[in-house]
Amino acid sequence: MTRRKFMMLLGGSAAALPLPLPWPWPFAARAQNPPKLNPAAADQVGQVATLQGSATVSRANAAAAIALQVNDPIFKNDTLETGANSSLGVTFDDETTFSLSANTRIVVSEFVYQEGGKANAALINVALGTAAFVASLVAKTGDMKITTPTATLGIRGTTGVVDVPAAGGAAEPRIKLYPDADGYVGRIEVFNRQGGRLGALTEGASAFALRSGPGGRLEAVPFQIPPQEAARDRGVLQRLFVSHRIGRQMTIQRRGSRGGQRGPNNLRRPGGPQSPNRNPRMPGRPQPRRGGRLFRR
Repeated sequence: MTRRKFMMLLGGSAAALPLPLPWPWPFAARAQNPPKLNPAAADQVGQVATLQGSATVSRANAAAAIALQVNDPIFKNDTLETGANSSLGVTFDDETTFSLSANTRIVVSEFVYQEGGKANAALINVALGTAAFVASLVAKTGDMKITTPTATLGIRGTTGVVDVPAAGGAAEPRIKLYPDADGYVGRIEVFNRQGGRLGALTEGASAFALRSGPGGRLEAVPFQIPPQEAARDRGVLQRLFVSHRIGRQMTIQRRGSRGGQRGPNNLRRPGGPQSPNRNPRMPGRPQPRRGGRLFRR
């Protein structure tokens, strides 16, 4: 710079000089116009973990049912339905997993989960078919319910199978409690649709049949699961646990991606002086995740 230009800068006349463009220019443009997040992502409550054959989702804002694929998002009020010879595994934000057998329809009537929250709740309506489930954090920290056309189930952290036959058939609805993959047995409480308590399942491989009793009142009648049905359920549960393992990993990854968009604190380097997750034995590296059981108790 010449001495004359330098003196002009000191004298406040620098406005006459051309200002250089920020460098590099494309980077500056991105910084001034950051990418917008998809607002629908904040409303997502789960995602498709596994799919064999065909399944669809019906939504209030869609004119027709939409074919589902693995990784597709699931939202509150979605109606999920499987086709013939098909199965669908869906894992929710709290790691609860539902596995739908062929010709099954469920509705995600309510799902609220926030880590450490006090209003966690889930309400899943099994309208038709066979739906198996592994309950997770909502059932442990909040209120999880499953409804059928005739009954409401209070889920207390467990694995179960719900059978809802087509209306007008000879078969009766059945509720079954099974051990979790780690052997833990939870609890299923059964109520009629008016809130009257009908009973509770507390032992592995126990079951209720829902029947009309005296005066047409609904009853939960204990029964021994027949060997052929028990064998079918073993296949259903095996598929459920596979979906749960896959879906749980997908959910953990999705939580991490959400965390990466929360604010400027995420710009800190892992293991830096402001990072709370630091391994003192390996500076600059995050603490490794500890392994454990399928459920933390």
